[in-house]
Amino acid sequence: MRGSPEKIDPGDYILAVLTPRDRLDAALKVAAQAFKGSKLTVRDIENAVKTVRRKAYEKKR
Repeated sequence: MRGSPEKIDPGDYILAVLTPRDRLDAALKVAAQAFKGSKLTVRDIENAVKTVRRKAYEKKR
């Protein structure tokens, strides 16, 4: 006899199948959209993205 099927959250499934780099890219895109109406400049956001990426991937080099 089968157990009751679990409901899967599509967001969790999508994150599960993405590579860590793709997850980071997706998170940064969401953050860029979230800060779109803020007083931060595009350059501020891009510098923050570069800093996060550098910290995330510098150990792998």
